[in-house]
Amino acid sequence: MSPVSHLSSVIFTIPNLVSGLRVLAVPYFWYVLVGQDRVALAALLIFIIGSTDWVDGYLARRLNQVSEVGKFLDPLADRLMIASALGGGLIVGALPGAIGWPLLVREVLVGIGTIALALRGAGKLEVRFLGKAATFLLYGAIPSFYLVSANVEPWLFGPPAWISGVVGLLLYWYVGAQYVTDIARRMRSVESPATNNKEG
Repeated sequence: MSPVSHLSSVIFTIPNLVSGLRVLAVPYFWYVLVGQDRVALAALLIFIIGSTDWVDGYLARRLNQVSEVGKFLDPLADRLMIASALGGGLIVGALPGAIGWPLLVREVLVGIGTIALALRGAGKLEVRFLGKAATFLLYGAIPSFYLVSANVEPWLFGPPAWISGVVGLLLYWYVGAQYVTDIARRMRSVESPATNNKEG
């Protein structure tokens, strides 16, 4: 197999296409929410992007098309959508500050740590099950808050929004603290060889 065809087989896979579409849906979300002020449609987009979170990973394993590109795109789609849903919701007032701001701060902190790891060549964070569970809860809570803001059956979407939002927030910060520990350990492991070499 030539280098070009091998590269294509690694990048242009069905799971990566799904992940890429999820990433590309984020700018459209911003257009719908801020440009058109269609909060209910924005809520639907969050739900669709969130509910397809498992699809790319499942296809990658099922079709034996797991790739480093896919391992990058899948969490990127999640992070971009969550951050956009939080930031956009706070901007237009669709998301309560008590839920939105703590989530956004946690997202920024973990994002900075992830970037620091990449810059130091320390690899990337391993996704934790509780982190996936928290993301699942938030993908239910955030669009529900949007629908309440759009006055779409607030009696139906309000209670589950607060329940899953609070539980998801607590889990998100708990896993975030674990990620901080992971980041610190990875950074030390990168610095230790350099220190030993200097001492030698």
